Amino acid sequence: MANPISVLIVDDSATMRALIAQQLRADPGIRVVGEAADPLEAREAIKALNPDVITLDIEMPNMNGLDFLERLMRLRPTPVVMVSTLTQRGAEATLEALELGAVDCVGKPVGASAGEFGSLCEKVHVAARARVRDRAPREAAPTSHAPYTPGDRIIAIGASTGGVEAILTVLSQFPANCPPTVITQHMPATFTTSFAARMDRSCAPHVTEARPGAPLEVGHVYLAPGGPAHLRVTARGNGLVCALDESDHVSGHRPSVDVLFSSVARATSQAVGVILTGMGRDGAEGLLRMREAGATTIGQDEASCIVYGMPRAAQEIGAVQRQLPLNQIGGALLRAASASSASSRKGAA
Repeated sequence: MANPISVLIVDDSATMRALIAQQLRADPGIRVVGEAADPLEAREAIKALNPDVITLDIEMPNMNGLDFLERLMRLRPTPVVMVSTLTQRGAEATLEALELGAVDCVGKPVGASAGEFGSLCEKVHVAARARVRDRAPREAAPTSHAPYTPGDRIIAIGASTGGVEAILTVLSQFPANCPPTVITQHMPATFTTSFAARMDRSCAPHVTEARPGAPLEVGHVYLAPGGPAHLRVTARGNGLVCALDESDHVSGHRPSVDVLFSSVARATSQAVGVILTGMGRDGAEGLLRMREAGATTIGQDEASCIVYGMPRAAQEIGAVQRQLPLNQIGGALLRAASASSASSRKGAA
């Protein structure tokens, strides 16, 4: 039997530390090896205990969690799960933490019930297997936008664990007139509004949460709202629009990447699909449907993934035409969606 995952809990609230510990100790595959009330205590505990995973609060005395995380990932990279308040301020700080290298996040419970943590143990198990070293940094992506000639193709992106950094890396290479782009990223409902706003500020295209009936337009990126509904692409008249529906979870998720990709496959063959870092299999079958419908399909390679789960599953069933490192994916998507690329494919047919 494998050794249990050792976890250090870092939170300034004794009550919250107790709730986190209660939840983690219910899992026989996890062992809580220590607690720290602030980053200074945490630094000493990390040296003494060498934990496999750290759960980290953001607002703490002596040094905030983001500053501590930045130093940790630079000096002693360790898998981190952020434990955040489910507020706009908490969401924005957590998104910054995910960009800095945190593997995942979980919302703090409202009230005093550890059961409200839900997926904390699962996320600790994922974090323990995550790649936090030798990741392709966002700074390594080309600083100029890849060449692109607007055409009729759309881009569909799916991601989960590690997807915040990955999606920002991809979109940072998109010009203001990028192809219409739809994204499903597994994320708590309270976080997707902040994530869309963050991408809109830092990327050239206009990024918003998807709304029912919103037409897919050049220069626009549409993010699936977290939690209550799946994002689909449907045909309307001579164009394509966003649709949201509250049907059951698919592949364990809502929104589901499989749902998005499968809807694109039904709506158009003029598409490019990419599956990025994430745990599980969501998106693999949908990407295969896209490839069978005539779309170009790309998977993130293992070396640049935080978690090589979803891309591996897609690769294994033949859904991926080629795998690429993260910092090359943005340019590859634009080339595949370019009108000039479409013309060359027709000429070669």
